[in-house]
Amino acid sequence: MSRTLRLDAVLIQAVIAGALSFSHLHDLAQAAGQDGWKAWAYPISVDLLLVAAWRRMRTHADNRAAWIWFVIALAASLGANIATAGLLDLADVPAWLRILVAGWPALAFLGGTLLAHTPSAPTDPEPAPVLAPLAEPDAEPVAVVTVQRAPELAPELPPAAVPAAPAPPAVAVPPALLDYARKLADTHHATTGNRIDPDTLRARLGVPAPLADAITAQLA
Repeated sequence: MSRTLRLDAVLIQAVIAGALSFSHLHDLAQAAGQDGWKAWAYPISVDLLLVAAWRRMRTHADNRAAWIWFVIALAASLGANIATAGLLDLADVPAWLRILVAGWPALAFLGGTLLAHTPSAPTDPEPAPVLAPLAEPDAEPVAVVTVQRAPELAPELPPAAVPAAPAPPAVAVPPALLDYARKLADTHHATTGNRIDPDTLRARLGVPAPLADAITAQLA
């Protein structure tokens, strides 16, 4: 019996609060230039956003977005109650309040769409309990044999590749010097019957060993 009386009192209080808030929102919208049916649509929009945010908070674990839209709708309702309590001249509504009232439908539509279509975070399904098999009453005990597995040998690693020796830098040979060296090589071959070696060529030309080697390689 006491529970029934308590629920009735709460419902009556909710109806009174909703009716007053509905009326204040209507009066504020009408004062802001929204006349006719548009003034009645504003309190319906605010109340629907409140209900949608409240249902989202109760049925979803991640309800941060629902709290944000619930606070926005609650601020719109409380703001209308305070504005119509004599603190605002409804005959001369400021421009910023007219802008807020005119932009409310788009804001409410955005909030309702996000609350209705934002997917909830998936929850991991609980693992099914594993049931142990029932032992037969007449079954004989079975000996359990444990076989130890021999340890596997580690695979042999391929031998490390020996880095190749860097190639000697190429030495540029001037064309005139190459022609002169070719004449010396021809003279040496005609005199001795052998090809000129790098040391002899270096001594005849008076050039460093790398340059003599490069010239000898081009004469070959």
